[in-house]
Amino acid sequence: MATDTTPQTPRPDSELDPAVAALLKRDDAGLIAAIIQQHDTSEVLMLGWMDDEALHRTLTSGRVTFWSRSRQEYWRKGDTSGHVQHVKSVAVDCDGDALLVRVDQVGAACHTGTRTCFEGRGLPVSS
Repeated sequence: MATDTTPQTPRPDSELDPAVAALLKRDDAGLIAAIIQQHDTSEVLMLGWMDDEALHRTLTSGRVTFWSRSRQEYWRKGDTSGHVQHVKSVAVDCDGDALLVRVDQVGAACHTGTRTCFEGRGLPVSS
């Protein structure tokens, strides 16, 4: 018996405001990068992916929702870990291909348990 290994794509239908949707440049999978930043310290916490529905949920629920490319499903940050991201603001960049989501992070932002997904992962830079 064959299993369908065709990659799933995010849900194309959404209640996202059409004026907001028109600002976005999505990749071939319908996704846009979402940079998550701590609102009061400007610390960059993580990067996730959103489609129109995930952005709609983020804008209307007060909690960050992503599209998981590996699990092929929506996930709201903190539902299983308790490490919730409370949305303070959302902005789209000048090209429309990235979002800046400023949050109040509760607990670790990274699935590894670190405060940020970049903590302890610096690369050497030549002067």
